Amino acid sequence: MNFIRKIIKTRSKEDEVFYTDIKKIIGFTPKNISYYKKAFTHRSIKEFDEETGNPLNYERLEFLGDAMLSAVIAAYLFNEVPSGDEGYLTQMRSKIVSREHLNELGRDLDLLRFVKSNIARSKFGENIHGNIFEALVGAIYLDRGYKFCNKFIDKRVIAPYVDVPKLEGKITSYKSLFIEWCQKQKKEFLFDVYDDTGNDTIKHFSVKLFLDGNLIAKGRATSKKKAEETASKRAYFAFQKKLSNN
Repeated sequence: MNFIRKIIKTRSKEDEVFYTDIKKIIGFTPKNISYYKKAFTHRSIKEFDEETGNPLNYERLEFLGDAMLSAVIAAYLFNEVPSGDEGYLTQMRSKIVSREHLNELGRDLDLLRFVKSNIARSKFGENIHGNIFEALVGAIYLDRGYKFCNKFIDKRVIAPYVDVPKLEGKITSYKSLFIEWCQKQKKEFLFDVYDDTGNDTIKHFSVKLFLDGNLIAKGRATSKKKAEETASKRAYFAFQKKLSNN
């Protein structure tokens, strides 16, 4: 017990505040705070492990956290929906761990406030929120193992957000839905994508969506994929009844 007190006392004031905040977020006591500090270190910091020379940033933890999220959610769905086949379970898991949902989780926990970076936060893409959330899950797994990782995901993801009946009707890709409808209805479509940065410091793309030669929707975003999804979403709401009844 005295030994533990000595370890705690050796933390800097900054580390002590960080330790307390992380404990509140994950809901249990962290053992090795270095994992969590790494989970919030952006690669622009350019820190390296003195022994191995490996970079000290959240990217590898993000990979691990992604795998742990998928495993825990898969196990939950397997037990929760015994009638679901492989295709159904895979689709449901994809909805829960979608990039959009992970970004929402990261924003709700305000994880960006912990990120150490040498670039302005305005330069971060939207996916930074989800990436950091995954890195945090990876840090929890390395620090406390599968049991506590499962506990965190259940508390922060499954309990507050996962409603199986609602998820069944959730659309994860408006573009896929639009293309599927066009193929079944034997209609021709075209996504005309072009650079449209304008006065923005970050590169943007715009897209015009044509149906049987007619312009039906437009979209603009920081990637071609997002721009196409935006245009498809607008097309969906313009043709909602037709697409929904397909």
